[in-house]
Amino acid sequence: MFESIKKNTEFRTIYGHKRSIADRNLVLYCWPKRMPNPRLGISISKKVGKAVLRNRIKRQIKEIMHCNQQACDCPYDIIFVVRAACAEASFSEIEASCLKLIKQAVKKWHK
Repeated sequence: MFESIKKNTEFRTIYGHKRSIADRNLVLYCWPKRMPNPRLGISISKKVGKAVLRNRIKRQIKEIMHCNQQACDCPYDIIFVVRAACAEASFSEIEASCLKLIKQAVKKWHK
């Protein structure tokens, strides 16, 4: 199970290393994890929509990561930044984006 990244300093540390990959719906930031358990952070702006929509997207991303834990077992702390286009995306589109970005990150930075 993924732990949450909640502190602003932890978000800024991961953002500061500038390891990111993006697509139409999401931006993925990652950094090698310091904790034994993987950690997940989700950042979503008010520009995406009202609170109900933002919370639904966050729940969907958490569920995607939980259901695909084997595929998402990478040695990184992960932050997803949700783009406005994600508001119109279906669950399957968000899932495809998440998995594609994680696969690209592992391929690009995991040695």
